[in-house]
Amino acid sequence: MRLFHNASYRFIEARRKAYVVSGIVLGVGIMFMTLNVVNIGSWQNYGVDFTGGSLIQIQVYENLTAGDLRDALSGSNEITRFGEENEFVVRAPVAEDGSIGAVADEVEAQLAAAFGQDAFEVVRTEQVGAKVGGELQLKALYAILFSFLLTLIYLAIRFELRFGMAAVIATLHDILITLGFLAAFRVEIALPTVAAILTILGYSLNDTIVVFDRIRENMHKKGARKRNPVDLVNQSINETLPRTILTSGTTLAVLLALFILGGTVISDFTMVLILGVIIGTYSSIFVASPALIEIQNRWGLGKAGEKKKRPQPATV
Repeated sequence: MRLFHNASYRFIEARRKAYVVSGIVLGVGIMFMTLNVVNIGSWQNYGVDFTGGSLIQIQVYENLTAGDLRDALSGSNEITRFGEENEFVVRAPVAEDGSIGAVADEVEAQLAAAFGQDAFEVVRTEQVGAKVGGELQLKALYAILFSFLLTLIYLAIRFELRFGMAAVIATLHDILITLGFLAAFRVEIALPTVAAILTILGYSLNDTIVVFDRIRENMHKKGARKRNPVDLVNQSINETLPRTILTSGTTLAVLLALFILGGTVISDFTMVLILGVIIGTYSSIFVASPALIEIQNRWGLGKAGEKKKRPQPATV
C-alpha cells in the first residue's frame, strides 16, 4: 500500500494518549455493566442459552404490535421485534415447577385464544433448562480463561515471556471493551455471541503475533542491541502496518456485507466481529507493543522468565 510505504509513524510515543482513550472506554463499559446489574439483575443481557427458559419466534398476519402481544400473554414474558415488522420474539422464563416445554405451549395457547390460530405462526422454538443455562455460562468463562492461558504458554515458548504477557494484556483489553459495548447496547448474549468473542480473541492475537514476530526479527539484526527499544518497536510496527491495514480492511468489508445482507439472525454475531476487528487492530498497535515496552522497562523478562540484570530503558 503506497500510503504506508516507508512509513515512520511514532506510535509508541503516543502510548500515553492511547492509555487515556482505552481507560475512558473501559470505564464507560464498566459503568454500563453496573447499570445493567441494577436494572436487569445481571451485568449482561443473557439470552435463553444462559438463563434457561423458552424462546418463541412468531410471525403475525394481522396488524399486531408488541403491546398487543404483551396484553394477550400473562406472566413475565419479554417481547421484542425480530427482523421484519410482523415478526416477534417471546422470551419466557422457566416455569416454577422447572418444566420448559409447557411454557411454550402455554404461550401459543394464549395467543390463539386472544387472536385466533390463523392470526400467527410459530416460526421456531428454543428451550433450555435453568441448570443447563448455568453450566453454559461457566463453560463459556472457562473457554475464555483457557485461551488466555494457552496464549501465554505458547508465546512464552515461541518468543519470550514478556511477549506472552503483553499479548494477554492486549487480548484482555479487547475482550473487556467488547463486553462493555455489549452491556451498553444490551446485546443478547447467546452461544453465537460467545463464539464471536472467541473469534475476536484469535483475530487480535493474530495481528499482535505478526507485529511481535517482526520485533523479534529486528531484535536479532546486527546493531539492534545498541538501538533504543522504542525506535526498534516503532520500526517494526511501521513495517507491518500495510499488512495490518490490508487484512483489517478486507475482513471488515466481508463483515459489513454480512451485517447488511445477512439478516437479523446473524446481525449480533457480525456486529461483535466488526467491533472486534477494529479493537484488535487498535490494540495490536497501541496496546500490545507499548505493553511490551513497559514490561521491558519494569522487569526485563527474558526467555526463561528471569529478570535481566540491566534491562535497557525505553525512554521517549
